[in-house]
Amino acid sequence: MPVPTLEALIASLPSPPAVPTYQSVAPDQIPEPYRSLLVHDRHMTIAMEDFHQCKITVRVLQRRQFDGWYARQILLEKVGSGEVVQGGIVRIHLHMLDAPVQAAILKEDTPLGHVLINNNVMRHIDVTSYLRLEPGPALAAWPGIDCMSPAWGRLGILYCNRQPAIELFEVVPGNLKLQKDN
Repeated sequence: MPVPTLEALIASLPSPPAVPTYQSVAPDQIPEPYRSLLVHDRHMTIAMEDFHQCKITVRVLQRRQFDGWYARQILLEKVGSGEVVQGGIVRIHLHMLDAPVQAAILKEDTPLGHVLINNNVMRHIDVTSYLRLEPGPALAAWPGIDCMSPAWGRLGILYCNRQPAIELFEVVPGNLKLQKDN
């Protein structure tokens, strides 16, 4: 599987938003609390729930299925308030996952991390790049992501049962510390 790029993941969507201006950064260049939320091998859903001390739900903004792939742009939101805690794009090689996992993903009502946990899918993430996304209008394509502050993200490949099944981009809003303080 080729190394995922932000451009390729965005292009896999039916209505690709503009690509934000970004630069690759080393993990030690990511300020807290973003570093703790991005530089790890846990499920992002669990990391977000632990940080925000609440359950997280998924909202699918757009999706596309093609050539055995399923791609979607999502937001993770706090249950109850709808406050956005993360955005993302995944491109999933469906045939690398068991039928019940595929069905749960395509149902679109449960964050991917919980789908994998609930189905006992062994997984490992190979982070290929950490990103600083610059403020500007391209971030406005992500509802709830502050387009006036830098956002932080990562690109990677999620191995499920030792198969490179999922390419992903995850972005954490630049105003996250303010959200945590509220």
